[in-house]
Amino acid sequence: MRSAVVVGGGIGGLATAAALVRHGWRVEVLERAPEFAEVGAGISVWPNALRALDALGLGDAVRERSVLSGQAGFKDAGGSWLSRMDTAEVVARFGPMVMLHRAELLDVLRAAVPSDALRSGVEVQRVRADGTVVHSAGESGADLIVGADGIRSAVRTSVWGSSPAPRYAGYAAWRMITAPVEVEDSGESWGRGERFGFASLPDGRVYCFAVANAPEGAARTGLAELERRFGSWHDPIPALLAATSEDSVLHHDLYEMPPLHSYVAGRVALVGDAAHAMTPNLGQGACQALEDAVVLAETATSGDLSAYDRERRPRTQRIAKRSRQIGAIAQWSSRPAVALRNTALRLTPNSASLRSLEPVLDWRR
Repeated sequence: MRSAVVVGGGIGGLATAAALVRHGWRVEVLERAPEFAEVGAGISVWPNALRALDALGLGDAVRERSVLSGQAGFKDAGGSWLSRMDTAEVVARFGPMVMLHRAELLDVLRAAVPSDALRSGVEVQRVRADGTVVHSAGESGADLIVGADGIRSAVRTSVWGSSPAPRYAGYAAWRMITAPVEVEDSGESWGRGERFGFASLPDGRVYCFAVANAPEGAARTGLAELERRFGSWHDPIPALLAATSEDSVLHHDLYEMPPLHSYVAGRVALVGDAAHAMTPNLGQGACQALEDAVVLAETATSGDLSAYDRERRPRTQRIAKRSRQIGAIAQWSSRPAVALRNTALRLTPNSASLRSLEPVLDWRR
């Protein structure tokens, strides 16, 4: 039986472990944190990612814990529509999108991996391309090493020593989950160098996120800063902030990975943020990690690990580039530029918006 060591127990790591187990591999998942857990935030699972979960045999389990979602479109800070999306047409063309808590998705993935394969509290110190992992609990060897340990990947640092460092996107983000609030739909609103979005969760709570231009490493601020920035924006944003507790607010700078020359070296492959961390403007970070998991398990099982790089690197780097471009436009702050952007959005036909989604959402396995 072939063996694999997966470094990182987040969504990408557990999905890859589940995919390999499904193909008959023996796996070991090393997680640095004391337990396999996710932060308090929501996640949109787009149609391409749902198909990846179906390929893992986990799509129905995720649907049972989710609520159907569809972003209604974009508004300005005053609540006027910039662009509306026909969610029924999105479903008809690409399939449904669902919304759930990240911890729920992690639970589904973790349940698909044998419990004795999960090792928490283990910090990886270095990795060699020959399939050796040196860590705080000793040493592990395998036919395949998977670097699923995020944007600050120890696996990538060890094996891709000359790889570029993550780069700051120029803006920071807040994520939070409110107490139960009734909202009609999900959506995102764009201001001048600021954005606010929200989507309902299955239990009636609402996942919210906000983005603002900021210097790298600026002081972390919570609910008071959100209220200062967004408290006068259109409904239901003030009500969502009022239903948010200070301890539920997460704040962090946003980074992305410059393009790597390869996702594979020897017996080592990178997935998810370790390979292609991207800005969240297309909602595809975790979705692409799920696709990675399916393709890596298939190609590694076939014996052609290089096929994983050939298939996944062009696609993920295109999506990362597009997400970066969207973010740059969305974060414009000068009044003339914002006026031009908003006018362009209002004049863009819905059909064009749908066509632009096709290269992202049409992935099938």
